[in-house]
Amino acid sequence: MADLAARHARVADDAEARVLEVLRSGRYVGGPVVEEAQRALAESFGWAGAAGTNSGTDALSYAMRALGVGPGDEVIVPAVTFFATAEAVLHVGAVPVVADVRPDVPLLDAEALRIGPRTRLVIAVHLFGARCELPALPVPVLDDAAQCAGASPPVRLGVCAAVSLYPTKTLGVAGDGGAVLADDPAILARVRALTHHGMRTPYHHERVQGHVGGNSRLDAVQAAMLLAHLRDLPARVARRRHNADRYDAALASVVRPLTRGPGHPVHQYVVRTPRRDALRSFLADRGVETAVYYPSPVSRQPALPPGPPTPQADRYCAESLALPVHETLTDAQVDQVIDRVLEFARVG
Repeated sequence: MADLAARHARVADDAEARVLEVLRSGRYVGGPVVEEAQRALAESFGWAGAAGTNSGTDALSYAMRALGVGPGDEVIVPAVTFFATAEAVLHVGAVPVVADVRPDVPLLDAEALRIGPRTRLVIAVHLFGARCELPALPVPVLDDAAQCAGASPPVRLGVCAAVSLYPTKTLGVAGDGGAVLADDPAILARVRALTHHGMRTPYHHERVQGHVGGNSRLDAVQAAMLLAHLRDLPARVARRRHNADRYDAALASVVRPLTRGPGHPVHQYVVRTPRRDALRSFLADRGVETAVYYPSPVSRQPALPPGPPTPQADRYCAESLALPVHETLTDAQVDQVIDRVLEFARVG
């Protein structure tokens, strides 16, 4: 599903030169490389500024803290998402309220939103690069934009966004990393204070929006890696779209791909079939790796209390399968995936 060594080879000269420059500079935390990377990341995602964090999960939780979300508040999250979306809500002391997804694509269903007196925020997850669309709401929206790097135009719906730079993302670094993106400089200032122990000035530690600060930063080595990968992002998205188009043309009679709108960056290529498990086993036996994103709705995770019924999410989680689509696949490898899926249709 990913070949990180092959991806690194695409940017090796630039990335290694940038990292070596950081190592020789002695500026490992903060500094000009981090500032440059934050500016470039914000521009790529279509926001005015960015504040780096040490993970996408921290980006979500510190964005919520900066927006004043805390104990006693409720935050609406989609039933189909990686657990970190709900986990971050718990980290700030709030309660995740799970809402069902649309029948055609696993994004928040506006009809399923139940905004009550304690609802403080809605987290819109733009899953696989697909744009979550919601009407005007009486509470703010936070974009979980971890899977929409390279979308054109950039995906943005809320007052700010959180992104992950985990290595397997379309835009990743060589370890953990993340960022909060915003247009409002006040939000970014709060995030920077919160992620630096609540310090707005040296050794003066205060609560920000009622929260005690912590330590969560994008370090200079990862910032250097990010700058190198950002240069390659348009080319890798173009290749992913090429691979996805080939799957669409060859496999439409066998599996049902999720709808991709204009500018979709193809973070994952996901299909639906009632014979998902049989297909996955068949492909694995023939050397084709696949993945299930995600095996169950987030409300069924044991770390959360039981939630309301989510029938659309249940159906999606039982039928979905991601095929490899990353930019380092060769045409021959794409052909292999296509051939094996078609073989399953004939004999499976």
